[in-house]
Amino acid sequence: MSNAYLTYAAKRLGQAIIVILLAYVFTFVVVSILPGDPITSVLRNPQNGFTEQEIAEIIAAQGLDKPILVQLWNSLSAFLTGDLGMSMRSNRQVSTLIAEVLPSTLVLAASGIAVALTLAFAVAYGTQVVPKKYGQGVLRAFPSLFLSTPNFVIGLFLIHLFGFHLRLFRVIEPDSFWATFFAAVTIGIPFSAQIAEVLIANLDHEAEQDYAAVARSRGIPPSRLFTSHLLKPAALPVVTVIALTVGELLGNSLITETVFGRTGIGSLVQRSVSTQDLPVLQAIVSLGAVVFVVVNLIADLLYPLLDPRVKLIVDRKRRQRAANDGAPALEAGAKP
Repeated sequence: MSNAYLTYAAKRLGQAIIVILLAYVFTFVVVSILPGDPITSVLRNPQNGFTEQEIAEIIAAQGLDKPILVQLWNSLSAFLTGDLGMSMRSNRQVSTLIAEVLPSTLVLAASGIAVALTLAFAVAYGTQVVPKKYGQGVLRAFPSLFLSTPNFVIGLFLIHLFGFHLRLFRVIEPDSFWATFFAAVTIGIPFSAQIAEVLIANLDHEAEQDYAAVARSRGIPPSRLFTSHLLKPAALPVVTVIALTVGELLGNSLITETVFGRTGIGSLVQRSVSTQDLPVLQAIVSLGAVVFVVVNLIADLLYPLLDPRVKLIVDRKRRQRAANDGAPALEAGAKP
């Protein structure tokens, strides 16, 4: 591993840490200025049954009686050590509340990514193998159709068709296999559109290269040309697309959980917003920002290792810089 790559990795890691800290500060400020008083709406709500002594203890434990800057510093310090605080609603550890619902969301997100990749590669394969007269143009229109259809519309349609009419799954059992599968399809269809668009564009570019023309002249069938020659160089930008759209995937997961009635991060966010449980809401938003930054950091670190052309560009720039540094300086007043 070269020194140039280590320098690049250290620089990107430092930038990622700064972004995470700024995202946490921004989240804290936004949550702090939300309309409504959480002390009045949560602690002093007669339905919750807190006494004045218990309210005073909770306020002191949460540090809500301190200046806003002190609250920010204490909250950020605790976050960096893994302490997400206590829920104002249930008086339980926020980390425990998140751990109870996180597996469901992870299963849904991972299944959605699997469906999206399968669908994107299937559409891209069809655009290279299916002749134009047999519907290649229709396949090329699929990404635009997928991207323009909201995922909640897809989810409601799948529930109506496969849940109520075909009775393939029961709506009251959202964690069953088929319910999870169709929830993953709901996420995967819009997510696959961006992957498919980038993949098709790169496949078309690679198909016009000289090595592809030579392969076709040797009689290699389109299916083998796709798998053996075109797929690998064209699939590399997919890593970047997945990293850039992971935030959208998380957002769609929250919406899909609500549509299918799943108990996950989405339902926890909904309860936290309705009850103004600020520690829970801030922890979830901050962790979402961390996930987004970490995924993009991994993509940035992997891309130079996966694509040799990136190294060639770096080496070319390094050689050009070295040539410029070693060139004899012009005397004052002299013309080049």
